[in-house]
Amino acid sequence: MLLHLDTSWLLMTVASVAVFGFFFGAALDAIMKEDGFGSSGNTLLFTFGFFFAIMAANEHGISLKDLKIAVAWGLGGAFTFISVLALVKAGLARW
Repeated sequence: MLLHLDTSWLLMTVASVAVFGFFFGAALDAIMKEDGFGSSGNTLLFTFGFFFAIMAANEHGISLKDLKIAVAWGLGGAFTFISVLALVKAGLARW
């Protein structure tokens, strides 16, 4: 689904996810403080996790033609990705 978009739609998609990612990244930075990755880092991780989850769902044959399902998969992947990396960071800090 994502790879079949033309350039203008793909750029708008990335920009929209990055803007929402910045809002979530800033909120997570306020919550997690030094345990997080900063506003910009959280934004990049959120955006990467969002698109990675959508690509993984497409690879496993899950149809994301409904926008609500696609956004749910993307948000779930983004928050899972940030959570896993925060746990890895906390584990490395203790080790």
